Amino acid sequence: MKKIRKVLKHTFNSINTKLAVVFMLMLLATIEVIGAYFTRQLEQSSIKSFQETIQIPPIVTNQLASQLAHYGKNTDDRLNRIINDYDTNSDISEIIVVDNKDIIRAVSNLNDKSRIGQRVNNNDVKQVTSTGRKVTKVIDDKGNYMVQISPLTSGTSSTNSVGAIYVRASMQGVFDDLRNTSLAFLAASLIAALLGAILSLVISRAITRPIEEMQQQALNIANGDYSNQVKIYSDDELGQLGKAFNTLSIRIERSQEESDSERRRLDSVLSHMTDGVLAADRHGNVNVVNQMALSFLNVKEKDVIGEPINKVLGLNESVQDLIANQKEIAVTVNSGTRDEMILHASFSLIKRVTGFVSGSVCVLHDVTEQQKNENSQKQFVSNVSHELRTPLTSLRAYIEALNEGAWKDPTIAPQFLQVTQEETERMIRMINDLLSLSRMDRGVSKMDLEWVNLNDFVSHILNRFDMIVKTDKNTDKKKKYTIKRELGNQALWVEIDTDKMIQVIDNIMNNAIKYSPDGGVITVRLVQNQNHVILSISDQGLGIPRKDLGKIFDRFYRVDKARSRAQGGTGLGLAIAKEIVEAHHGKIWADSSEVNGSTFYISLPYEPMSEEDDWDEV
Repeated sequence: MKKIRKVLKHTFNSINTKLAVVFMLMLLATIEVIGAYFTRQLEQSSIKSFQETIQIPPIVTNQLASQLAHYGKNTDDRLNRIINDYDTNSDISEIIVVDNKDIIRAVSNLNDKSRIGQRVNNNDVKQVTSTGRKVTKVIDDKGNYMVQISPLTSGTSSTNSVGAIYVRASMQGVFDDLRNTSLAFLAASLIAALLGAILSLVISRAITRPIEEMQQQALNIANGDYSNQVKIYSDDELGQLGKAFNTLSIRIERSQEESDSERRRLDSVLSHMTDGVLAADRHGNVNVVNQMALSFLNVKEKDVIGEPINKVLGLNESVQDLIANQKEIAVTVNSGTRDEMILHASFSLIKRVTGFVSGSVCVLHDVTEQQKNENSQKQFVSNVSHELRTPLTSLRAYIEALNEGAWKDPTIAPQFLQVTQEETERMIRMINDLLSLSRMDRGVSKMDLEWVNLNDFVSHILNRFDMIVKTDKNTDKKKKYTIKRELGNQALWVEIDTDKMIQVIDNIMNNAIKYSPDGGVITVRLVQNQNHVILSISDQGLGIPRKDLGKIFDRFYRVDKARSRAQGGTGLGLAIAKEIVEAHHGKIWADSSEVNGSTFYISLPYEPMSEEDDWDEV
């Protein structure tokens, strides 16, 4: 039932049906108007024609008037004879002749002979005899008939009334003809209406078919299908409209392709941008966000779309202030954590040609590293100034003391000169270390690489430290320590700059010796792990706090500043070691816990060599 109702609703809502119904109604209205007018005119014409057919000829009326004017003994018989002689019209059913005194003098119906000599009771007859005016009327009294009452005058004067003649005629034939004509016209109208309905359906279909095809094509275009074309049936207005629609379809397809291409290009640009992009509507709600912005803010797209941009960025400023002032602000993400990130946010407006602001765009640029570098530079300058100021201040104090006469004291003067020499050497070491770091930063420090057996190389360095241990045993002032080796017997060939790598291992070994307790054990291990060879140096010192492990390779960073300066450190050794190891495409890190000592690891690239590899003999 619902399906039938839906089909009927669609049918009656169709412009094809509406147009056909309009045509049919117009045709029916035209036929009805014409039929009503035609029937009315036919009726009037028939009545007028019938009235003329029952009109008594003047020759008869003159004879009747003459008899009435010279009324005598035999006048009634003569009047009846005249009427009977004339009464040849089959439509006339009754003729009565009355004199001017409203007395019946003659009748055409033989059965009414008894009425002769009686006064007529018809008011219309009396009106005619008294006024001399003709009366004609149609009476519908159980049968349609016409009554015509004409005055009879004598002589030439129309006012000399001598009586009247009453004629009644049946109009049944006339009305039967009118009815038959009306039925014939109705039948013709129904046939014409049926033909008109068929013709209107054909015409409306011819008109609406191109429109329906254009409608279907419009729906296809709305769904993204541009493959079909509207069929052109003629070169009239609908044909021209169809051609224009096909042209429009082609242009829309091209425009859509260009739009899709631009959108894909924009999506590709947004996806591969190193900056985050947030686009908002004119109310400040985010409607576009790229993957980099989601990564920066550590959020999901569904949590951002539709949200106010100030809420997404975690800003206190209102959306209106951000859009109106187009501020450039710094946004801190994950503040206080290891993943803290500093973003530079810049806003710009999206305007139409008319100047109407339809939205805004926020570009997020990661300036975390830049801020860290700037802070590091500031810290570096501060540290260098501080590190140089301490020995310079010390030198100045001792030189002033010597200048004021202390050089004359044979006991104090040598001590002052020794301190001055130590501080000078310390500054020279610091400046040399700074120069080395500067050369590595600028990439002008050349690497003199050669293949060496890392086992033999490390053993050679440790042999030197063993000799230092043996030498220091003869003195009681030196710290006692033991070097434990776990190097293995496998030959591990790596490509390194031996001088720079000796500097790295010496630095770590010296730190282990400095911070190890008297009698402590320094363990040196060498292991191969997949494509890397790892050298580890462990001590039994006080260790490094967990919070400082990530900073010990920073320049001038010291865990215990007073103790480091007392032992003559510059705070640059580990920073230089890190630069050298990374220049070898390796990695250096430390693992430590307080009281349990520290372990420094150096990982270098390693490619195992087969026995068939050829070596040049040196």
